[in-house]
Amino acid sequence: MSLVRDDRCDLLCLDLERAEVIRKRLDLDLVAGAAARAKALADTTRMLIALALGDGGELCVCDLAWITARAENLVGHHLRALRDAGLACSRREHKIVFYTLTDAGRQLLDKHLELAELSS
Repeated sequence: MSLVRDDRCDLLCLDLERAEVIRKRLDLDLVAGAAARAKALADTTRMLIALALGDGGELCVCDLAWITARAENLVGHHLRALRDAGLACSRREHKIVFYTLTDAGRQLLDKHLELAELSS
């Protein structure tokens, strides 16, 4: 096996018919959504929060700040990112806001952890 010096072909070898079939099957909206969800878990603090929610179920910002050893305002910022990506949801009970993982959030977290365990 030889080392590849460049990430490009030295010769244009496009299989246009095959490439066009694949290109037409790509759902750009689906790709954008998947990338946004993956990006939401690609931060250490958000991953910690997601793991805590996966383990603890429903938790408030105060609990999550304590568990992750992060400031409450930082945790709130990251929870918004998880919620915006559809990985977490919230509910208010009087003056307390509780967060949980959505089904999509739990599935993505579980798959990510499964793959992380396989590669370690």
